[in-house]
Amino acid sequence: MISLQEGLTLGFGAAAVVEDLRSRTISNWTTVGAMAAGIVYHAATSGWTGLVSSLLGLLVGFCAFLVFYLKGGMGGGDIKLMAGLGSLLGGAAASGMAALFAAGVGGLLACAVLAFRWLRAFIRRPKTPESPFIPYAPAITAGAWLTLLAGS
Repeated sequence: MISLQEGLTLGFGAAAVVEDLRSRTISNWTTVGAMAAGIVYHAATSGWTGLVSSLLGLLVGFCAFLVFYLKGGMGGGDIKLMAGLGSLLGGAAASGMAALFAAGVGGLLACAVLAFRWLRAFIRRPKTPESPFIPYAPAITAGAWLTLLAGS
């Protein structure tokens, strides 16, 4: 049986993945909802210590990929999603671990996308307009889920 924290992380992560794959955006309802859920959950279960832990997770999650956003390589929704999932995970260490897992999964995802594009060009299929960016919510969500699994 999964805990409430795991269920919230899975739910908000899955919602973000669906939004990102469908529309290439992640709504504020999802990201801010994850932040609020994390803060409320940790404050309710651990009091002030939980509140501070959740806020630290949010801050580390927000800062983890901020440089990529500022350089134009990542969207604002991705940054807010990492902050929201960091809040749900609670704590700087868990949020940092999720960011590292997300970076690894994101690298593998980028390699897969590049290989697919190369293969399609090799086969000489007609090109359709492509965005140079890949949806990153799946990588961020996988990073959070792997963090939960590692903590078990």
